[in-house]
Amino acid sequence: MNIVKPSSPSDHSPEDKALANPARLGARLKLARQTRGLTLKALALAADCSESLLSKIENGKASPSLPMLHRLVQALDSNIGWMFEETDTDEGMIFRAGTRPLISLDPLRRGEGISLERIIPYSQGHLLQCNIHHIDVGGESAGPIHHLGEEVGYVLVGDIELMIADKTFRLSAGDSFVFNSELGHWYRNVGDQRASIFWVNTPPTF
Repeated sequence: MNIVKPSSPSDHSPEDKALANPARLGARLKLARQTRGLTLKALALAADCSESLLSKIENGKASPSLPMLHRLVQALDSNIGWMFEETDTDEGMIFRAGTRPLISLDPLRRGEGISLERIIPYSQGHLLQCNIHHIDVGGESAGPIHHLGEEVGYVLVGDIELMIADKTFRLSAGDSFVFNSELGHWYRNVGDQRASIFWVNTPPTF
């Protein structure tokens, strides 16, 4: 008599793991699509599936077949492994004060007097990008810029002007904001001290 032992998680293929969590899979697919600037219709055509089904998959309300999943990752120039990538330890989860990298932006393309303190490192595994934007007195970002996604921020210290489309907002420490990234946006320090903004956006852009 043959005895079949229950399978363990390690016995499962990447496809099994991806399909076992439709919400995570859908979020990863949507992130990959938006990062590449593809519409639902364009990706659906490339993967030979209906736009309505793809929308349900991205919202975690349906799971693709294995052949469809392979077509989707090929169309997105991605891989199945990334679709179910998880961190099982605290490595890559905690970033101590004083150890986070500080990135100075190119004055010609990103703005003058601005540096980014990475709250989380850039990684394909993250759906969010989070930095503290430090803006020197008189510093400003290059702009306006616009792209897919959504952004939210909280002014930690200082006074800034935030320009979104044709509107200008004066913000001080304790003020917060949220906007659609497709609207042209840029900012500048209008105070007499260095300003800092806790800034989160999705999908990652830089």
